[in-house]
Amino acid sequence: MGKEAIRYAAKVSLDKPVEEQECLHNRWHPSNPSYATIAPNEVVKIECVDWTGGQIGNNDSADDIKNVDLTKIHYLTGPFDIETAEPGDVLVVEIQDVQPLDEQPWGFTGVFAKENGGGFLDEMYPEAAKAIWDFEGIFCSSRHIPGVRFAGLIHPGILGCAPSAAVLETWNSREAELIATHAHLGRTVAEPPQPRNVHAGSATGGLKERIGIEGARTIPGRPEHGGNCDIKNLSRGSKVYLPVHVPGAKFSVGDLHFSQGDGEISFCGAIEMAGVITLKFSVMKNGIAQLAMKSPIYIPGPVEPQFGPGRYIYFEGFSVDEKGKQHYLDATVAYRQTCLRVVEYLRRFGYSDYQIYLLLSCAPVQGHIAGIVDIPNVCTTIGLPMDIFDFDISPHVPAEKKDLGSCAFASS
Repeated sequence: MGKEAIRYAAKVSLDKPVEEQECLHNRWHPSNPSYATIAPNEVVKIECVDWTGGQIGNNDSADDIKNVDLTKIHYLTGPFDIETAEPGDVLVVEIQDVQPLDEQPWGFTGVFAKENGGGFLDEMYPEAAKAIWDFEGIFCSSRHIPGVRFAGLIHPGILGCAPSAAVLETWNSREAELIATHAHLGRTVAEPPQPRNVHAGSATGGLKERIGIEGARTIPGRPEHGGNCDIKNLSRGSKVYLPVHVPGAKFSVGDLHFSQGDGEISFCGAIEMAGVITLKFSVMKNGIAQLAMKSPIYIPGPVEPQFGPGRYIYFEGFSVDEKGKQHYLDATVAYRQTCLRVVEYLRRFGYSDYQIYLLLSCAPVQGHIAGIVDIPNVCTTIGLPMDIFDFDISPHVPAEKKDLGSCAFASS
């Protein structure tokens, strides 16, 4: 007898408003209504919309990036009850496949405007910009960043189980304290619960209102459950171990990426896409105690773009900022400087700074902390694969400035 077709645990519509689809939600809360039930060891397919819920179009303007409504982002598919899962267990999620939806074979990378989301380099690059990527099997290319083609390391940005009421209170309390004590920075340091545009599946009335008032935003990853960790190596063949805090686990997934560089530096920095993910679930009873688990762990799969020995250029950065100020063991400052070294290098070939910023966010670059003990400087590195370019960017080859077009910008 032949093998049965894999069941779809949820399907999305690209033509229906996301807030009308009961399989989606955009807040973490223990009372989000479960959408469906999945048996242990069952393999299912789950469809996901892109993280903006369809706010970005395949066009040559970044007006949509500039004007994204950030109260409506990160629509996740779920929650799903996994049979037998109870608080204290660990949910084991095996990622068997991730693919774009057939009806939308393209994705996008964006630089968010500093006044609406920003990004890692928004002090230098405050304007909104965008690149559209066309998918060709496992490869992608962009009319907005010509001269580049690479294979995608396709993965979900968000995987997680619902928080318990106690875990949710911990999140909201510590993030509220951070907001209260860091007003002097003059920028958003965390997003508190936001009732506006809350979507909680089939929840209506008082329940939906309560989820809006209490529910945690899905923007950051958090140690108690994972969530939005944007780990590019959580691709096909990976296993993720997630702590369970509520009966059934209430697992959700979303924010699918065709490709991403380490750090996803432009905030909308992966190649964002709508897609379908194939998952298998199993339950480790009492797994949290068995693993002494304080945060999720994962085992990467065997699928990754391959570049030969000596086919990366590595750039170094240190805890000395662009104004020459010395910082103490600051890996954020160091990684920002590392990014700028790549910008300066690729600028010589004719790319604009915004094209390079977008490319650094979504191409399969390797980011590492090289040294974190040699006071006062952390050393971080970025490995840029040379073979993604259709011309030689080796250091020993004189840079020839080319006409490499432009990414999309917002109208003034």
